[in-house]
Formats: sequence, structure tokens, C-alpha cells
Amino acid sequence: MTNILFAAGPDLWAEYEAPLRTALDATGLDYQLAYEADPESVDYVVYAPGSWLQDFTPYTRLKAVLNLWAGVEKITGNPTLTVPLARMVDEEGLTQGMVEYVTGHVLRHHLGMDAYIANPEQAWRPVVPPLAGERPVGILGLGTLGLACAEALSALGFPVTGWSRSPKTVAGITTLHGSDGLSEALENAEILVLLLPDTPATRDLLDTERLAQLPRGAVIVNPGRGPLIVDDALIAALDSGQIAHATLDVFRTEPLPAEHPFWAHPKVTVTPHIASETRVPSASRVIAENIRRGEAGEPLLHLVDRAAGY
Repeated sequence: MTNILFAAGPDLWAEYEAPLRTALDATGLDYQLAYEADPESVDYVVYAPGSWLQDFTPYTRLKAVLNLWAGVEKITGNPTLTVPLARMVDEEGLTQGMVEYVTGHVLRHHLGMDAYIANPEQAWRPVVPPLAGERPVGILGLGTLGLACAEALSALGFPVTGWSRSPKTVAGITTLHGSDGLSEALENAEILVLLLPDTPATRDLLDTERLAQLPRGAVIVNPGRGPLIVDDALIAALDSGQIAHATLDVFRTEPLPAEHPFWAHPKVTVTPHIASETRVPSASRVIAENIRRGEAGEPLLHLVDRAAGY
């Protein structure tokens, strides 16, 4: 019997219990799935940030922790967690949702749609945008989500430059890495998409100096992590015209406080962390497959590199 503890809160338990059982039934495993369990009996923990479970020491039989979200910054530093940790990579739901969000907002800014959507004076302004091939797009972060977005935008004709911390080769995409590569990626990006994880190496990455490296009038789309951008530096860049607009889906504090200047800034679009929600049915299948693999002695998918933080 494989014992699985769902340690992700009562509301999520109500959403996930039936889909998880369906996905686990399909694996043929003999399992027990529960919201409460004797720690010494638990083989796998299904986890979400903010869970009541913070001390893993009593879980002496534990084989792996399976995170429900892509972000793992709230658990990677837990010193009591010594077993493998897998993050959520859900290409059916999470990845496709991110591709749709990023593609939609890149096209919105590329086509200048805001001028027509908000046009109370009924002004006739026939401004023709360049074609996609004349609009360089930069993507910081070439993990599963960044790569999928880069390929989608490239397929639409945008010249895409992707930057990652380590070297990568992707057909049809200009790939850069390292500090010199970051400067080059920024200098060429008329639209910049941020899809990096929140780690000590990426926190405050877009500060005053790096925002100044972007072409004047560039647009930023951030569905990655809030701490990637220095808020005050971004506001100053928006006020000066260095940045034309910022579409932000993630923030240092969520929900974004009512008094935060992003809410009222005319050049900021705030979306409430909706860029890529985990879809329960497909995420349940990802969790079930990893448990099946663990019980079969196969390598787990989407393991987190604790040293890198993702």
C-alpha cells in the first residue's frame, strides 16, 4: 500500500480529491490518499506553498514531496526536507495557459491595441504597427514555460532572443547566457517577457541599470515572479518614458496592496496572478505519474535542483 498525504489546505483538498483519485486509479497502484495521516506511514506528500506541514522530520518513510505549483521558492530552503522535491510542470494546463497569456499580451502591445480599446474621445488614429518580424522580443528564462512561449512567438514571426543562466540551444531562437548575454538580450528587446524563477541570483534582476539597457519605449510583460523587478526602479522608468508600459501578473506582495502605486499608474496593467493557473485534472495526472514512477523505481520527473533553487 502506497500512502499519500495531501498537505495543501482544505479548499484545495476539496478540489483535488476526486481528480487525484481518478488519476491514481488509472496507474493501477494500490494506494491510500488522505488529508490526515500518521507521519510515519506516509510515502509521498502532495504539497502547496503555505501548507500547514513545515516540519518533515517525523515523516521517516517519506520518498518524495510533489509540489502542486511551478514555484518552489517557499520550500527549497526548508532544512527538514531531505527527500527529492518535484515541482509542477503541467504541459496540458499550466504551460498552455502561460503560452496563451504571454502571446496575447505580446500581440496586444505589438499591435498597439490599447489605443483603440480605450478611446473615449473617438479619435481616428490609423497607426499601422510593424509586422512581427520587425519587433524583437526577449524572453528571460528558458525553462519549460519560457521555451514554450519562445517557440510560440517565433512561430508567429517574431525574432525571439532567449536568455538563461546556463547555455542552451533552441532551433529558431537566438539563445544567450551569462552577464554579457543578459545585456545583449536586454538591448535588443522591444518587448521583454520575464519567466525566471525567484532565486537569490534572479531577485532584483531588473534594476535601474538594467532597465536603462532596454530600447527606449520598450514594454515589459512579467508573468514570472514579482521580485524579479525593483518596483521603484520600474515606476521611475515608466515615468521617464524609458519603459512605455508594464503588464504585471506577479508581485512581491500578493494580493497587491490597494495603496501600491502600480494600481493607479496609467502605464501599468495589473492582472491578479492569473497568467497560468494550475489546472486540477491535468495537474492530478502529473502527480499520479510521478508517484507511479517512484513506486516503479523510475526517475521522478521535474526534480528541483536545491542549489539552483528551482
